[in-house]
Amino acid sequence: MSGLVVLVGAGPGNPKLITVAGLEALRSADVVVYDSLAGKELLHEAREGAELIDVGKRGGYHRVEQSDINRVIVERARSGSMVVRLKGGDPFMFGRGGEEAEELRAAGVEVRIIPGVTSAIAAPALAGIPVTHRDHASFVTFVTGHESDERGDERIDWKGLARLGGTIVILMGMARLGRNMERLIEGGLDPSTPVAVVRCGSRPEQRSVLATAATIERRCREEGIGSPAVTVVGSVASLRDVLGDLR
Repeated sequence: MSGLVVLVGAGPGNPKLITVAGLEALRSADVVVYDSLAGKELLHEAREGAELIDVGKRGGYHRVEQSDINRVIVERARSGSMVVRLKGGDPFMFGRGGEEAEELRAAGVEVRIIPGVTSAIAAPALAGIPVTHRDHASFVTFVTGHESDERGDERIDWKGLARLGGTIVILMGMARLGRNMERLIEGGLDPSTPVAVVRCGSRPEQRSVLATAATIERRCREEGIGSPAVTVVGSVASLRDVLGDLR
């Protein structure tokens, strides 16, 4: 007997920002397989007796390898369980949800997705930074700041991004923040371009810092701003000091 796996986006961190559909699925699950960024408070919403499996990964430290995560969710579903794979933000926004969905399809397991509020938009917004704005940016580019270690080459064209303009939102990039800014500047980005970093967006401990492409790494180091954080590159970042905290 085969069960069901539902990939649920938990939102950016504040448990109130999960969707209604996501919360309903979580409350119905037999098994909840959750990440470190999914918001531990949400686990209280799981029904009594549900199996809770922590597979959290953060900052390069992998508690459970992705292949083992895939195996666990396939095995639980094949046993007939209704499994919620609870992932921070949105499952398909640098969350490896696409890989997990492929694995489940290949294994013949029914899979559905409930999208979540991505931190790529929510964290800047709550810090007073709209990623698009009629007077600043008509488009936005989302990019991972940390590509897969399993791949030797780098697919991100930082110089091309610098020429593209608009707003650049970088996720999972704190470990390589300085290098990524250097790549953008080498590609032609004005070193004085506003850059904001928002840490723990939507959480009570949310903090943000505003600097420039040339100085943001130093400012974050001085302010003790580290992962998990979202980096916003472009003139919209300057609106942080105009709009203020919007939580």
